[in-house]
Amino acid sequence: MRISRALRRPLQLALDFALPPRCAGCGAITSAVGLFCPECWPQLDFMGGGCRRCGLPLEATAADTCGACLADSGALDRIRAAVAYGEQARSLVLRLKYGRKTALARTMAGYMQRPLAELHPDALLVPVPLHRSRLWSRGFNQAQLIAAALTRLSGRPNDPFVLQRTKSTPKLKGMSASERRRAVQGAFTLRPGQIVKGRHLVLVDDVYTTGSTADACARILKRKGAASVELLAWARVVAPARIV
Repeated sequence: MRISRALRRPLQLALDFALPPRCAGCGAITSAVGLFCPECWPQLDFMGGGCRRCGLPLEATAADTCGACLADSGALDRIRAAVAYGEQARSLVLRLKYGRKTALARTMAGYMQRPLAELHPDALLVPVPLHRSRLWSRGFNQAQLIAAALTRLSGRPNDPFVLQRTKSTPKLKGMSASERRRAVQGAFTLRPGQIVKGRHLVLVDDVYTTGSTADACARILKRKGAASVELLAWARVVAPARIV
């Protein structure tokens, strides 16, 4: 049953009175869904500018590409994230993944629209897949929820069935960059029947740490002929010491 436009506003006001919007960080009442309160907002370090490829901050230099990307750019053509990984950003990730606060996927996606605009305009959004064992235990793939929310907000298409994770890898928490690369080697494949040749793709994930998982996905896609593979995350680790 459709609700007339004249009734929508009163119904929304009644709903907001009964269930007011809450801060995504601390739960304080806010003016709209998905916003942060004045206390939590400063705790988010929004990414902007930086290295043309990976988005890391460039300090005291006129260069547009960081030294790490010049030395080894990897398989990803561009990396963007909404915020730097910190306590507030980490809290949202943990509450989404382990607290089952799935509405936070939309909050994250709302802030990911700005960096998404820096990526290829015709790209298909591809959530980084979970292995079926982890998907069964968790009940959802947080990257898929974020990608679906991005589609609703931006209109960009997404396809959660481009890639599959065929190898169950141990949790990467606490591993070094080289250990992570070894752990995800051979973990991803293109799903049967999928064709990515000549296509532009944007991998979607919640957190970008060392890039081992995203790079493994990108290598498979490039091997199958993808024209470009970029990555969009809610948060990314800026300081290596914060890889947890």
